Amino acid sequence: MGSKATGYKMAQGVLAGSMMFLVTSSVVWGMGSRVPAVGTAAEEFRLVDLEGRQQSLGQYRGKVVLVNFWATWCKPCTTEMPAMQTTYDRLRDKGFVVLAVNELEDEPKVREHIKQYGHTFPVLLDRDNKVANQFGVFGLPVSVFIDETGVVREYIKGGLLTEQLILDTVARIQKVDAPKAAALQ
Repeated sequence: MGSKATGYKMAQGVLAGSMMFLVTSSVVWGMGSRVPAVGTAAEEFRLVDLEGRQQSLGQYRGKVVLVNFWATWCKPCTTEMPAMQTTYDRLRDKGFVVLAVNELEDEPKVREHIKQYGHTFPVLLDRDNKVANQFGVFGLPVSVFIDETGVVREYIKGGLLTEQLILDTVARIQKVDAPKAAALQ
C-alpha cells in the first residue's frame, strides 16, 4: 500500500511540475499571442537600441516604419537584412525607417553581428520578448509595415524581404508609385 501511495504522490508531483512549467514557459517564452490585424493601430512600444537610447514606435509617427523581428541565429533573417539596409539607405530621406527588433539575444552578440555586416538602421533589443509577444511573433523573421499614422498595413510572417518587395510595399503605403516613376527617369 505504501508503494501505491508513493506512486500516486509522484504522479501528482510530475503533473504539478508539468503544469508549472507550461504556465511559466508561456509567460516567459510565450510567443505570438496576438497578431495585429491589418488596418488596426499598431500598439506602442519602447525598447533600448544598441547605443543605449530609448526608442519608441510613436517617435516615428509621420514615417512608414518597417518593424522587423530577427535573431542572429536565424538564417532567413540575416539573408534579408542587406535588402533592408539598401532600401533604408535609399528611402530614409523620403519618410521610411527600419526598426530591427532583436529577440532575446545578448547585446555583445547582436552588436558584433550588426558591426560585421555594416547595418546602420536602428537595432532594438527585446530582452524579455515583450514586444515580439505584443506583435504576435511566432517564428522568425516577421516584418510589420506601419503607415505614417501608426496603422498596420502589412504583416509578413516568414517571407523573405527583397528590395523590390520593400519598395513596392512602401510605395503602396505612401500611395506613390515609386518604382514606375524611377523607371521613367
